[in-house]
Amino acid sequence: MTQSGTPVRPVGIEELRRAWHAVQEGRFRARQSRAEIPPRSPGEALTVWNPTEPVLPVLGCAGQTGATTIALALATAAGSSRVVECCTATASGLSAASTAELGQGQDDWALGRRSQVWLTRTSRVLLEPGEAAPPDPPLESVSLTVLDVGWEVGQVMASDSWIREQVTTASSLVLASTPTVPALRRLEMALTLLSPAHVVIAIRGPHPRRWPKTLTASLGPLSVDALKTGPVVSIPTDKGLLLRGLDSTPLPTSLLKAAENLLQHIAVGDHHSKGPQS
Repeated sequence: MTQSGTPVRPVGIEELRRAWHAVQEGRFRARQSRAEIPPRSPGEALTVWNPTEPVLPVLGCAGQTGATTIALALATAAGSSRVVECCTATASGLSAASTAELGQGQDDWALGRRSQVWLTRTSRVLLEPGEAAPPDPPLESVSLTVLDVGWEVGQVMASDSWIREQVTTASSLVLASTPTVPALRRLEMALTLLSPAHVVIAIRGPHPRRWPKTLTASLGPLSVDALKTGPVVSIPTDKGLLLRGLDSTPLPTSLLKAAENLLQHIAVGDHHSKGPQS
């Protein structure tokens, strides 16, 4: 307890060590409280991102849906493309996925390469989607940018950010989920916040036709309609990927075939002229 009577949480040695390393590396920065952030004037525009290529957002409805893996598979199947991972650096799923690391660009965006696919991820610790700066332009022309959103859908929709702008204006987007009751509840909430007419659902696991009745009975009305009328693609699981995560080894053929199926439903990117896949 402090003299004012406010309880103080004990700070562990490891937490202090991480904070000290952050200070030494220049990564420690104070965050303004909402009261300290000046309000945006009526004529002031939001930070925008205006890519010249098509953009396909991929959102995970819950944890462990494989959204980053799906995003990388989509970009690989599309040929000359890139993945922009929007999440905080501490949650990155692409940190080991490149075959060549190419340093950092503006606003601490780290750049990597994997055959025909460029990988862009932030090296900053972010607290909300609005803290992410727009990504740098690609170093060469790409046919598609897959946006691995990496934030909970409600956070994205509540933010004033270019990420929200891309999600709400995309001609198509992919919602990744798994065949579990909690994940399907989150799918229903995502469909409530988004426009179901533009959604393609990627299920990591068996197709809904093979689900038990107890699982289909848990579906909300929007999910029932989306799974009945909209495109639904089953994403195969791979024991190697589940064990080691994404690294520089080639993606499984079954996963790439599922990604090609997704692209056919979405009709973006030049997935008919592919180079070497990885």
